[in-house]
Amino acid sequence: MPTISAKATSQSVTTTVTKADHWFNRIDWANIQATVISRAILIAIASVLFFLLNRGGKYLIRRIFSHYENSQLAGSRFATVKMLILNIYGYVIIFFYLYTLLSILGIPVGTLLAGAGIVGIAVGLGAQGFISDIVNGFFIILEGQLDVGDSVKLGDISGTVRAVGLRTTQVVSSDGTLNYIPNRNITIVQNLSRNAMISLVDLPVGGASDSSSIETVVKAVNAKLVPEEQDLIKEPELVGLVPSQWGNLVYQVRLTAKPGTQAAVRARFLTAYVDALQAAGIAVRTAPSTNKAPH
Repeated sequence: MPTISAKATSQSVTTTVTKADHWFNRIDWANIQATVISRAILIAIASVLFFLLNRGGKYLIRRIFSHYENSQLAGSRFATVKMLILNIYGYVIIFFYLYTLLSILGIPVGTLLAGAGIVGIAVGLGAQGFISDIVNGFFIILEGQLDVGDSVKLGDISGTVRAVGLRTTQVVSSDGTLNYIPNRNITIVQNLSRNAMISLVDLPVGGASDSSSIETVVKAVNAKLVPEEQDLIKEPELVGLVPSQWGNLVYQVRLTAKPGTQAAVRARFLTAYVDALQAAGIAVRTAPSTNKAPH
């Protein structure tokens, strides 16, 4: 019985090997090799072609906009439009590149895109958020809410706009942090670069201080600094003594500066005021100043 069992097992193995060898020999390996090589060549050619289209197209876009950089019409709006067009062009190139690769591999892209199952999966994977980013980004750009180079506050993030795209907006904070903000999260835009900015300089002084003496010192400082200050829009306004949030009195000066320069202007004038008042023997301590845009 063991001899018969071993013989049967040997015959079974031989039959299996024969069938596998027969199936293996029926495969057209030459055709498969030719197909793989041809598709690899097509993918390489498509990759090089789209790489050249991407580089060449972006070069032409930058070249076109470079003609306007030195004109009087050029500014943040041109920079914003340029970044937007580069952004859209990049997305278009990526889309057609992926479409071409799938077509070369023999995948029916059109059928997949038309299938309700694929659409449902795309929506489930976050297409709704993506569409929301694009729609909100389109209206941000269309309405001119912000441009490249503007000083803005978007929610809890403050800084300078680096790029405005259809999906995200890039803002560089004062410490150098680059923030990528999805456009759907931008609900309130506080643009600090559109209107003339007012800085209120508060000079807390002692109760026994003479307001006329303070005014004399402030006027002397203004007479010296104003002719040298390029960022002031108009002469500083002497508001006078006003109550502060701490309950004491402060001598207030209103400075109107160009958009984006108000902090630096306030710092220069505040430093000069404090130094001059201390030199005149008038006790003074620094206090926070507030910035706001005139209505």
